[in-house]
Amino acid sequence: MTQPLADRIHRELATVLDPELRRPLTELDMIGDIDVPESGPITVSMRLTIVGCPAASQIETEVRAAIERAIGDRAYTLQVGVMTAAQRTALTERLRGGRRDAHPFTPDSLTRVIAVTSGKGGVGKSTVTVNLAVALASQGLRVGIVDADVYGFSVPGLLGMPPGAQPTQVGELMLPPVAHDVKAVSIGMFLRDAEEVVAWRGPMLHRTLEQFLRDVFFGDLDILLLDLPPGTGDIAISLAQLLPHSEVLVVTTPQPAAADVAWRSGALAAKTGQRLIGVVETLSPTRLPDGTEFALFGAGGGAQVANRLGVPLLAQVPVSETLRAAGDAGTPIVTSHPDDPAAVSLTEAARAIMHKPRGLSGRSLGISTR
Repeated sequence: MTQPLADRIHRELATVLDPELRRPLTELDMIGDIDVPESGPITVSMRLTIVGCPAASQIETEVRAAIERAIGDRAYTLQVGVMTAAQRTALTERLRGGRRDAHPFTPDSLTRVIAVTSGKGGVGKSTVTVNLAVALASQGLRVGIVDADVYGFSVPGLLGMPPGAQPTQVGELMLPPVAHDVKAVSIGMFLRDAEEVVAWRGPMLHRTLEQFLRDVFFGDLDILLLDLPPGTGDIAISLAQLLPHSEVLVVTTPQPAAADVAWRSGALAAKTGQRLIGVVETLSPTRLPDGTEFALFGAGGGAQVANRLGVPLLAQVPVSETLRAAGDAGTPIVTSHPDDPAAVSLTEAARAIMHKPRGLSGRSLGISTR
């Protein structure tokens, strides 16, 4: 009976996922020997990926529950250790899928890569990115964000990640922190203090974006969103080089001056062969309690940009004090205040994106014919 019981323990342990890698511990080689003697305590060995693993307590609790489901009241010992350097290297190679010097978001990947861009700063691009990500994740999709706005990073704060939140280093890979079921990485996670200023030229920006794509392990994502800096500068050009198959969403405010500049960011994407999927207008006219409309930033800019680019206007997000407060609090409005008009508009935009065709033309599906 010892082998059937060992198999049952292994099956139960296969249901325990690493909370950062989102894969079964058995698949990650985190479960070692399972010793089931004829009599006496059962011994199970477990290997954490690194010393001081931030998820160690959660993993151990779930492993013990899995063992106890398999063995009932029988006594057991759980031996908790740490992977050797060789085991960690083997794990990172397996996670990379054989790609050491290239990122996984190639044209053959089934992950949709969507860059959120704008002409000007301060139009709410990061707020749109974060709320779209959280809305998509709430629909059951696996979502990640790369905060590519190196100078004006704000994604960690908008997601409510605690100060000092950093990726977990496993060998050469970084596991991004998770908030609201969204994995995210930002240059702000690597600065020594909150007052440190990033002042980099183009080559450094390119290498940073490349490293985020190559060395941050997001796992199997349905959608990866990139929050780009405003304008048509180095990062936008690097994106076109590193991810030429990416889709682009343009954010603008209603005023004509901002709309004209936003059009240029979309025009650059089209010129470099990326696929434009739509426009989101922020700071749109809002309805006052007396029923009148208040157009603080004018009207019509989003439709103007969408018409010029030949794409749909996916949302008009009205001016909202609740949206501003939710961003400052790190509680995205799409889940914290889903009935607010701004939240409704952003959720509708997320659904429109979710139901757009993937565009699999030219991609390998891993199927061969004979």
